[in-house]
Amino acid sequence: MVRMILALMFLALLKGSISAAGFDHTHEEFSRILKAHVSSQHLVNYSRLKGSPAKLKAYLKTLSKVSQKEFTRWNESQQIAYLLNLYNVQTLQLIIDNHPIASIKKIGWLPGAAWRKKFVPLFGKTVSLGHIEHEILRKNYEVPEIHFALVCAAKGCPPLRDEAYRADQLDKQLVEQGRRFLANPAKNRVDVGNRRVHLSPIFKWFDEDFEKKSGSVIGFIQDYLPRAVSKQLRPDFRIEYTDYDWALNEQKN
Repeated sequence: MVRMILALMFLALLKGSISAAGFDHTHEEFSRILKAHVSSQHLVNYSRLKGSPAKLKAYLKTLSKVSQKEFTRWNESQQIAYLLNLYNVQTLQLIIDNHPIASIKKIGWLPGAAWRKKFVPLFGKTVSLGHIEHEILRKNYEVPEIHFALVCAAKGCPPLRDEAYRADQLDKQLVEQGRRFLANPAKNRVDVGNRRVHLSPIFKWFDEDFEKKSGSVIGFIQDYLPRAVSKQLRPDFRIEYTDYDWALNEQKN
């Protein structure tokens, strides 16, 4: 009897070990999807993606199988990469479910319905995109750079990478995202002569996240600006916010 109990315990531990080791933390499947459907201008071919959804659904199924117990065994970078990819791939799925559409804001009757709709399988429950962003990522991790990685399917968003986020490259990827986003003059630019900083509304919506890390929004962005510009930036520069383009980040055929 004792041998049987020990054998069952061993099998249970082995099963848990295999499950943990079996998850692909490179998210290679998602990278293949992104490379096939995201242009060099970071626009998405939603029509093509909608026409061949099998790989997307397979990746979504892989993510949905992760239990909370398994998730808690991962390190922080693995957890963040998983959540960023989950958010972005579910946003893609939401768009193709409603495609053709001019903007994600056109989904649902009430303002912000796309982010409040509970359609994302997570740890045996169904949650919203807003829950992933505000109740998990922002609440549990002090990494304001997530705002450079979460893509809401709008042209005003940070660019969608043509590769998935992965734990072993996460810091590098987030830095690249921040520098790429701050380098877009339509969204962010520094006017040294007039002592003004023109920033995306993202820095207003989530100012507390950036301030918590660096003391101020200006202090935060200095690490992501070209060195020549960063050296001329001063804490008393006035911040003005650029317009946010909610048009779909779509590549037309």
